[in-house]
Amino acid sequence: MSFPKGFMIGAATAAHQVEGNNKNSDYWLQEQMPHSSFTEPSGIACDHYNRYKEDIKMLADAGLNAYRFSVEWARIEPQEGVFDEAELEHYRDVIRCCRENGVEPVVTLMHFTSPAWLIRKGGWEAESTVSDFARYAGYVAEKLGSELNYVCTINEANMGLQLAAIAKRFELMAKQAAAKAAEGTVQVGMNFQKMMENMKYAAMENAEAFGTPQPQVFVSSRTPEGDALVMRAHRAAKEAVKKAAPHIKVGLTLSLHDLQALPGGEEYAEKAWDEEFSHYIPYIDGDDFLGVQNYTRTLYGPEGQLPAPKGAELTQMDYEFYPQGLENVIRKVARDFKGELIVTENGIATADDSRRCEFIRQALAGTGKCIADGIPVKGYFYWSLMDNFEWQKGFAMQFGLVAVDRETLVRTAKPSLGCLGSFAP
Repeated sequence: MSFPKGFMIGAATAAHQVEGNNKNSDYWLQEQMPHSSFTEPSGIACDHYNRYKEDIKMLADAGLNAYRFSVEWARIEPQEGVFDEAELEHYRDVIRCCRENGVEPVVTLMHFTSPAWLIRKGGWEAESTVSDFARYAGYVAEKLGSELNYVCTINEANMGLQLAAIAKRFELMAKQAAAKAAEGTVQVGMNFQKMMENMKYAAMENAEAFGTPQPQVFVSSRTPEGDALVMRAHRAAKEAVKKAAPHIKVGLTLSLHDLQALPGGEEYAEKAWDEEFSHYIPYIDGDDFLGVQNYTRTLYGPEGQLPAPKGAELTQMDYEFYPQGLENVIRKVARDFKGELIVTENGIATADDSRRCEFIRQALAGTGKCIADGIPVKGYFYWSLMDNFEWQKGFAMQFGLVAVDRETLVRTAKPSLGCLGSFAP
């Protein structure tokens, strides 16, 4: 299977998950709390902040031609309205390192983490966040835009609604086994069980850190009003980026499951797809591209959402191993969204790298079929370049194409890195 010239084959990371010492962010504060829902703090993470040259070279040497990473808002604007030029220059260096290695940089402006000051103002349910995010986006585009071709404004802009639905379902589950299964239905590392147990203590600690017992971080359960606010923030940021650097292609990314209905489950699946994708169409219509992020499928029956089929292969995240879901999602999205599509995340958490290689092969085979049928897919980014900090689940999840020794931070390429690189045009 071969991809057209210019097709991006790459890997993705997020700043907080790999850089380390992101001390001005909301997540950093939450990780330090005595009753944190995080199994461990991010700390030095993978020290990608200092080792990015080594990491990008390893990516390029394996044949990959693109790298999706995020710039950290909490580093660039550590205090409201105060920008850190040195941190901005750091990201300029990362972009230039990509270019020097023949790698296309694809930048995400907000990948879950926010500056702590933003959360103290009301976070992702506060109207002021729209203009705050646009100011930051415009600043980055003004300073770095001449060196970029692609910008994702917000990563998984629909995550808050997915979490709201899961949290509601989780509360109704009486058995711990069933609760554990719920964590495998959202495409982000969450510890709902621990969150429920710590709720009383966490409220007090949040009030001390953020001035409110329920801070509205980006991955808080979103209200419908907050969901619309996130979309307005995206559009305001897009406008700011285009004003500073009109040539940049701008879009956002969405977390999308391959929603499959068994007989009697059609209505549930349709409602879920509307919540996950369809109702965003008016907000993203006219965007240059959409970032598609898929890891698995979700089944629906007459009673609603179903667990993975009995005997199904599950990943470390309790997702069903289902790489063919990506092709299904691309085809479904392309019916309604007419801009370019980029697979900004697709991957698997497993200790068995041979299964990772097989996942990549099947996912790319499906992507290739979509392109052959005329769907404008412009790139594929595996999640993730390296084993990293999987949010509340800590460092135990192995998504990486590269292993990172937790003691020495020494990098070791897995065979899957070369497997992915072999598909680059």
